[in-house]
Amino acid sequence: MDPSTSAPTPSGDAKKAMVIITIGMAGAGKSTFVQRMNSYLHAKESPPYILNLDPAVTHVPFEPNIDIRDTINYQEVMKQYNLGPNGGILTALNLFTTKFDQVLNLVEKRAETVDYVILDTPGQIEIFTWSASGAIITDAVASTLPTVVAYIIDTPRTTAPATFMSNMLYACSILYKTKLPFILVFNKTDVQPHDFALEWMHDFEAFQAALASHSGTTDDEGEPTYMNSLMNSMSLVLDEFYQHLTAVGVSSMTGAGMKEFFDAVEASRTEYEKEYLPELQRARAAREKTLQAAKEDSVNRLMKDLAVDRARNPDAALADKWDPTEEDEDDGDDAEVNIIDRSDGPWPGQYIDVTRLNRRDDAEMSWPRPG
Repeated sequence: MDPSTSAPTPSGDAKKAMVIITIGMAGAGKSTFVQRMNSYLHAKESPPYILNLDPAVTHVPFEPNIDIRDTINYQEVMKQYNLGPNGGILTALNLFTTKFDQVLNLVEKRAETVDYVILDTPGQIEIFTWSASGAIITDAVASTLPTVVAYIIDTPRTTAPATFMSNMLYACSILYKTKLPFILVFNKTDVQPHDFALEWMHDFEAFQAALASHSGTTDDEGEPTYMNSLMNSMSLVLDEFYQHLTAVGVSSMTGAGMKEFFDAVEASRTEYEKEYLPELQRARAAREKTLQAAKEDSVNRLMKDLAVDRARNPDAALADKWDPTEEDEDDGDDAEVNIIDRSDGPWPGQYIDVTRLNRRDDAEMSWPRPG
C-alpha cells in the first residue's frame, strides 16, 4: 500500500479515536457522506465506529454500530405523545439522551481499537444543533474524546450568493455555539465544483462582484436593495470567520476529496488539544469549585437549622430515625432500557424490515412511555 494514499491514523499509543459529528441541512448528503467515509476507511483497513442518531430515517446506506432506532420507536413516540414529525424526532432524541451514558461507555470501550467515531445526526439540522439533547450529546463526546464538527454543504444549491451567505451564517452560529474544531465540507463536487465558494470566502471583492451581478440586487431606481446591502455587510463581518476556517470539497458519490478531508480531521486534533481541551478543563475546574462551595454552604445552613430545631424540640430528634432495612419499591417508571451495540454480535430479532416501522417487541423495547 502506498503510504501517501493511506488513511491518516493516529501515531502513538496515547492518541484517542477522533469523533466526527456530521451536521448539515436536509438534503445536503450527510448520510451518503457517512457511507463514503465508512467505505473509505474500510478500504484502508481502519473501519470506524458509527452512531446513527436519526430516529425517523427508514434506511441508511451503512451499518451503524449503535442505532437510535433500536432503542426508540419514532412512530410510537408521535402516536403516544400526539406529536408531529419534528416534535417526534426531538422527543425521541431526548429519550435517547437519557441513556447516553451507556452509549459513552460503549464508545470508550471501542476508542482504543478504532481511529474514528462517526455520528450521523438528524436531517432537521435545528433539532440537533439548537436542542438541549443535541448540546448534551455534543458536550459529552467532546469531553471524552477529541471531536470535530463536519458541516456538510450542498454545493450545487450554494451557487447563489444569498444561499451561500445563509449557509455561512449558519455555519458560523454552530461554530460559536459548539466552540469545537470545524470543517466546511462542500459536498457533491462531482455535480458542481466548489472553487467558486473558496474564491468567495478568500476574496471579498469576488463575492461583491457575484452579488452585484445576481438578479434582484437593485430596485426599480437602480439602488441596491436592503437584502443586497445586508449581504454586503455580512460578508465583511464573516471575513475574519473565513480566515480561521478549514474548507474541503468532496464527492460522496465518487469519493473524491476524502483524503483531504481526513487530513483536515487530523489537523483538527491539534486544534482540539491546544484550544478546546484547556478551556474545557478550566470550565470543569470552575464548575467543580462552584459546586463544592454550594455544597459547603448548604451543609452549613443545614447544621444551623438542625441545631436550632434540636434546641427548640429535643425529643423530636429521637423519633426521627432512618431504618436502612427499608427500601422504596421501584414504581417501574425507569425500566431498564439497554443500548445495543450491533458489533458485539447478533441479538434476537436483529434483522428488522425498517420500512414497516412496527414496534420491535422482540427487542424488548420499553419506550415510549407516556406521562
